[in-house]
Amino acid sequence: MAAKMIVGLVVVWMLVAVATTSTEASVSCSTVASDLSPCYSYLANGGTPSSSCCSNIKSLYGSATTNADLQSLCTCLKQLYSSYGSSINLTYVEDVASKCDVDVPYKISPSTDCSSV
Repeated sequence: MAAKMIVGLVVVWMLVAVATTSTEASVSCSTVASDLSPCYSYLANGGTPSSSCCSNIKSLYGSATTNADLQSLCTCLKQLYSSYGSSINLTYVEDVASKCDVDVPYKISPSTDCSSV
């Protein structure tokens, strides 16, 4: 009887562990910053984003498969904008995804509420 209870508790614990792990974001801010480095010239000066910029944006949003991922990505983008805000143009920030033909399910902006993404 005690063995069945222990096995049952282990199974419940494993299910909780799997559920908790699946809601963690897979996108780190350091990855976002690194992946967006080819975009900084466009974000500061406009024009056309480089192919590596667009490729990296597609990859970032392609890897964001859960709401937690999208919220994490949104938060990282806002933090990056806060860090580089004076050297980049908000209009270019808001337009870069569409210029790269990437569908982003929220407005890329410092005013975006990432918790509602």
